[in-house]
Amino acid sequence: MPARLDRMIYVDDSGHPQSGLAVYGWIEFSPDRWRSVLRSWLDTRKLLWREFGIPITTELHTTDYANGRGRISKRIPERHIHDGHEYWKDFGREVAHQCLETLRCTEGLTLGAVYRWGKPDDLARTKRELYADLVSRVECELAATDSLGLIFMDGDGSDSSYRTTHRGLALAERRVIEDAIHLDSSGSQLVQMADLVAWSANVAVDHHPKNEFAAQWYSDYLSERDPKRRPQEM
Repeated sequence: MPARLDRMIYVDDSGHPQSGLAVYGWIEFSPDRWRSVLRSWLDTRKLLWREFGIPITTELHTTDYANGRGRISKRIPERHIHDGHEYWKDFGREVAHQCLETLRCTEGLTLGAVYRWGKPDDLARTKRELYADLVSRVECELAATDSLGLIFMDGDGSDSSYRTTHRGLALAERRVIEDAIHLDSSGSQLVQMADLVAWSANVAVDHHPKNEFAAQWYSDYLSERDPKRRPQEM
């Protein structure tokens, strides 16, 4: 019986260059769940448009809106305006909670994250090696179920290390089809979902006072969809 395409994996990276931390987070589902997973997220995006005036086409980049830097709406709710001042951090975190709840409740969706500590001055190498080990793990999992997978990643494909990782595997044994398929996060709702997973994993692993508000996001919202229950050091 021929191997079947069973896994579609959307990956994004995160980390903390100053401490040498590299993180990859992802969402995944079987191809027959693609439509329902995307619909679940789009329903939330429509809710964000109705409630907060955030256009569906606006990229939700977690590091921007969760920290109050991104101006993702022109209609911030009155409850986040005090004495004439707009509290964008509070607003962004409310948006994040809505999105996290969607990830938690989306049927057919699983997710995960891996991380590695390296030298702060050699983060590129740490990321490259971590990605290679992640792909190797996926390959082993696919081999165990005699199935195939696709990996989609944020970016324009200019970083050749991702392509090199895939092409360094023995073709006769490869289970991930082709190289990683690169998508611009600004136009991919699914990559934006992976971005939220990666960012949440990063702050769960690398504790800093400024991100303390989100330290439990992974355990509170995402662990339910993660077969490993927490980001894995690799």
